[in-house]
Amino acid sequence: MEKPVFLKVVSAEYVRDYTLRLVFNDGAEKLVDFTPMMQKGICRKLQDLDYFRSFRLDPFTVDWNNEIGFAPEALYERGVAV
Repeated sequence: MEKPVFLKVVSAEYVRDYTLRLVFNDGAEKLVDFTPMMQKGICRKLQDLDYFRSFRLDPFTVDWNNEIGFAPEALYERGVAV
């Protein structure tokens, strides 16, 4: 598959705890543990598991209530290949 110009999250699925399985537009599937990212600022809201599980996809990445989002490139780098 040709590498896309802009990296996007095209699919997201809750796995367990604070981990999501993300599929990117280059075909890569990665498990991303958000635990290290929820220790400061507004990201602390993600510690509420019900809130964490309420994620949605926006046109580029995973989003929580239009309050919290992460660059797809950062998620790609943090993720572990499935």
